[in-house]
Amino acid sequence: MQIESIEIRNYRLFRDAKFEKIPRLCVLVGANGVGKSTLFDVFSFLKDALVMNVGKAVSKRGGYKELASRGFANEPIELTLQFRLEITGYERLVTYSLKIEPDNTGRAVVAREILRYKRGASGKPFHFLDFSLGKGYSIINEEDFSKADETLKREEQELDAPDILAIKGLGQFERFKAASAFRLMIENWHISDFHVSDARSSQEDGFAEHLSTRGENLPLVANFLYEHHRDCFDRVLESMRRRVPGVSVVEPKQTEDGRLVLRFQDGSFKDPFIARHVSDGTIKMFAYLVLLNDPKPYPLLAVEEPENQLYPELLPELAEEFRAYAKRGGQVFISSHSPDFLNALTLDEIYCLRKESGYSSVRRASDSENLRSLFEAGDLPGYLWKQGLIEGLN
Repeated sequence: MQIESIEIRNYRLFRDAKFEKIPRLCVLVGANGVGKSTLFDVFSFLKDALVMNVGKAVSKRGGYKELASRGFANEPIELTLQFRLEITGYERLVTYSLKIEPDNTGRAVVAREILRYKRGASGKPFHFLDFSLGKGYSIINEEDFSKADETLKREEQELDAPDILAIKGLGQFERFKAASAFRLMIENWHISDFHVSDARSSQEDGFAEHLSTRGENLPLVANFLYEHHRDCFDRVLESMRRRVPGVSVVEPKQTEDGRLVLRFQDGSFKDPFIARHVSDGTIKMFAYLVLLNDPKPYPLLAVEEPENQLYPELLPELAEEFRAYAKRGGQVFISSHSPDFLNALTLDEIYCLRKESGYSSVRRASDSENLRSLFEAGDLPGYLWKQGLIEGLN
C-alpha cells in the first residue's frame, strides 16, 4: 500500500490543502504551527473514527467547532485519500472520500463515504461503496473484472448509526474486497507518540510483538524479537553498534521477580548496565531501530521530530534507516526541523508547509526549479532549509 495523494478540506489549519505525488518516505518541514502535526492528526482521526466512530473521534478533539477550520464550523469536513492497493491480485489506484458534517443537534455524522477505483485501464472510477447518513450500497463481486459494469451485484445496507463508517462494518466481510483491505490498512497505521521516560521502565513478564505508540512496552518487544525473530534483533544490534559509539551489546534480561529490563554493554565498562542509566538518545535510537525492524512493517508510520534527544551526527543515518524501512514495504511520514536529517534526503521527499491568510498550504520542494538547480549543483537540502530557501519557495 502506498498513499499517493491526500486532500484535506476544512480540517483545522487545512482549509483546502492537497499533498500530491507522495513518495514512500515523506518529510514535512515548516515553522511551528503551520500544520505538520495536523496532518498526523488526520491519520489519527481516521483510525479513531474506524475503531470508535466519527462522533467519538470528533468529540475527542473538542467537538466539531474545534475540528473545523476557524470560521467555517457550519461547513463539512472532507478528506480524500488516493492510494495503491492490491485487490485480488490486481493493483488499483483507489480513492476513498469521507465527508463529515454536523446534524441539526450539532452531532458529527457521515454525510458521504465513497470507495472507488477503475475496473480497467480506461473508463471512469466505479463506486464500490457509497453511503450517506448510515445508508447505502456496496458491490459484492468486485473481483469480477472481466464482467460488464451492469453485471456487478449491489447490496443495499443500513448501518446502526449515521456516524459509523461503512468500511468499519462492511470491511469485516471478505466479500467486500476493497473495503476489507482499506479497513485493515487503517487499523495497522502507527502514529508514534514516543516518550523516552515510558520506554525506560521495566515491565512485568509478558508478551508484545509490536512497539506501542508511546514505547512503554520496549523491553517486551525487544524480548520478542530476541526469542522469535533473532535475525531482526541482530539487525537492531548491528545498527546500534554502527550508529551509537560505545554500545557493543543490547539484551533483554529477566529479573528474579519476573520483570524484563534492557541491559546495555558499553565497551568502556566491564559490566553491563540497565536502560535507566543510559542516555535518552541511546534509548530513543534503540526504540526506533526496534520499530523499524518489525518483521511486519506498518503500512503507514508517522513520526514527529525524530531528531529530538539525538546527536546531530546520528540523524543522517537515522534517515537512512527510515528509508530502508519504506523500501521494505512501509510508508513513512516524518516532521522535522533538523538540517542534519534533511541533508540525507532528496528534494522529492521534502514537503514544505506554511501559512497563507491564516491557513496552511503545502508545496513539494522538487517542484521549485530554483531548488532543483541548487540541489543538482551540490547544495544539500538541510543547508537550503537553514537559508530559508525551502520555506520561501514559490
